Order: sequence, then structure tokens, then C-alpha cells
Amino acid sequence: MDRSKIEKISKALADQTRLRIFEAISSTDHMNCGEIVSMRGVTPATVSHHLKILSEAELITCRREGQFVYSEPVPETLAAYTRALAKIGRGNKAARRR
Repeated sequence: MDRSKIEKISKALADQTRLRIFEAISSTDHMNCGEIVSMRGVTPATVSHHLKILSEAELITCRREGQFVYSEPVPETLAAYTRALAKIGRGNKAARRR
């Protein structure tokens, strides 16, 4: 994973509301916008904005079924992000030993 992708994911998860939305989506197979709005007490426009950022960071995917748009977590992205952060952490330790 390149540095710009790491930064994009980090920025997406740095916002408290987005992190809470991501946690809610990740705790299920999928959620629609209405479910997120009712759980989090935020407006549909706000949820839509946050879902767009999470989707652009490839942390979630969105699919339409009839009138509903469902958001689903992308575990592969989170796993790659975790590996990239661990690699950065190991690199910093090696540099400090010198």
C-alpha cells in the first residue's frame, strides 16, 4: 500500500463521526443509510458525505438494491492498512537502533 493510500485511510478514520459509522457498518454484513441515520443521530446529508469519504478510501463499498443503498465493509482494505502501519512501525524501530 502506498503512502497516499495510507494517508487517505488515516484521514477518513480520524473523524469521530466517520469512525463511528465505519464501526457500525463493520459490525454487520451491511447497513443502509436510513439505519445509519437512526443509529447515529445525524442527518441523511451528513451520513451521505461521510459514506462518500469512507468509500473513496475503499473502507466500504456501496451497492444499490431497489430504493436502498447498502454499505458494506471491505476487510481487505483494513487488513492491508494494518500491515502497512505495522511495516512503518518496524521501519522506525530499525532507524532508531542505528
